[in-house]
Amino acid sequence: MKVPCPPFSLPWDCCERVVINVSGLRFETQVKTLRQFPNTLLGDPLRRLQYYDPLRNEYFFDRNRPSFDSILYYYQSGGRLRRPINVPLDVFLEELKFYQLGEEALTKFRDDEGFIKEEEQPMPEREFLKQVWLLFEHPESSQAARIIAIISVMVILISIVIFCLETLPEFRDESDMSLPVTPAGPISAPSSVLHAVPTKTHSEDPFFIVETICICWFSFELLVRFIACPSKPAFFKNIMNMIDFIAIIPYFVALGTEFARQRGVSQPAMSLAILRVIRLVRVFRIFKLSRHSKGLQILGQTLKASMRELGLLIFFLFIGVILFSSAVYFAEADHDQSNFSSIPAAFWWAVVTMTTVGYGDMYPETMGGKIVGSLCAIAGVLTISLPVPVIVSNFSYFYHRETDCEDQDQYTHITTCPYTPPPSPELAAIQRKAHVHEKALHREKHGDKELIVPNSEFLDGMVPTGNSEVPNKRLVTQV
Repeated sequence: MKVPCPPFSLPWDCCERVVINVSGLRFETQVKTLRQFPNTLLGDPLRRLQYYDPLRNEYFFDRNRPSFDSILYYYQSGGRLRRPINVPLDVFLEELKFYQLGEEALTKFRDDEGFIKEEEQPMPEREFLKQVWLLFEHPESSQAARIIAIISVMVILISIVIFCLETLPEFRDESDMSLPVTPAGPISAPSSVLHAVPTKTHSEDPFFIVETICICWFSFELLVRFIACPSKPAFFKNIMNMIDFIAIIPYFVALGTEFARQRGVSQPAMSLAILRVIRLVRVFRIFKLSRHSKGLQILGQTLKASMRELGLLIFFLFIGVILFSSAVYFAEADHDQSNFSSIPAAFWWAVVTMTTVGYGDMYPETMGGKIVGSLCAIAGVLTISLPVPVIVSNFSYFYHRETDCEDQDQYTHITTCPYTPPPSPELAAIQRKAHVHEKALHREKHGDKELIVPNSEFLDGMVPTGNSEVPNKRLVTQV
């Protein structure tokens, strides 16, 4: 909370200067600067009194020196907080908490630094459901929760391996129409020859059995988490829960389609298209690993924070593809055996060239086409190199933020030794004597008018010295 100087203070009341020593580096500012935020450590005279050094007549803080530049600027600018580039994020956060700038300043700083607000995670009211929720949703809560998380990861990996192995020719089920049949020789054989291998039923297929076991685990895990979740609407809004649901749907859809095909209910062409799409969706189970992988979570946060840069990258590529595909089409128009039959047909060549992949399936043969291709490759390198460093910087930020959060509880900052002794009777007598002397001088000049004593005169026990009749020559209090 920022408050101005009292309107009834004398003109020189807020112009008193103070000195703050931070690990040997002395800073000087005005009292009115610190008074803007009286609820902070430096703004409250009583809070900072314990750091007062009477020998050097200053306040001493054994804290990080580079951070204090921004702390002091926070008072000088009226609440603007900027972290120095050479100060790590966790160190600066510790300094903000030490100087007690308040939750409002910390929240604003976290927003400026791009912190994702940690939402309060609700828990089920019933104790049994709470324990079940912690067991399946929070692997770090207990050893049993870690074991369940390891089992879930192993089942996900097994499911992905099975998905890949069942496409090998030696393991392929010839009755599975969703898998394309590749002929063994260079000459295509009739379909009756291709399916010479005896087919297996679902009960005899080991891949189907393993897939069924994996689906049973996925379904059990999803059902238990749904029953124990504190909020059913919030459960369905969670993207990770949607991925879990999508991971089990293809199995039941494919199973139902297979039963319908065997009974002759569905059309073969439609069943084949649906089965292949459903089988492709199964590969998205790999995203279930992001629930247990910090690396995938960091990658997701990076992509979310870099959507603007990714949009610019796609926009630049789109402009380049249109420009260079048109140029290479007209440059190769006079060539009899040109690979570029139209501008849309040249889109593929422009994309491959700009991304520096270069498959070589389409290439220019004339001198003009080669010049266009060279410019396309150079433009592609420049286009990609512009937004990519920003994306890398975002990834580095989220990665170091995770590591800093893991290390912040391992260290304890040294405490600053208090200097100020308890108030002595001698000091109180000096203060009363100076106050009486000030009142007497005021009566001589202004009669019986009420004396308003400046707050800065007796700041932290300091008293005016020298000629007190001249207001401009008061003591510069060093804090």
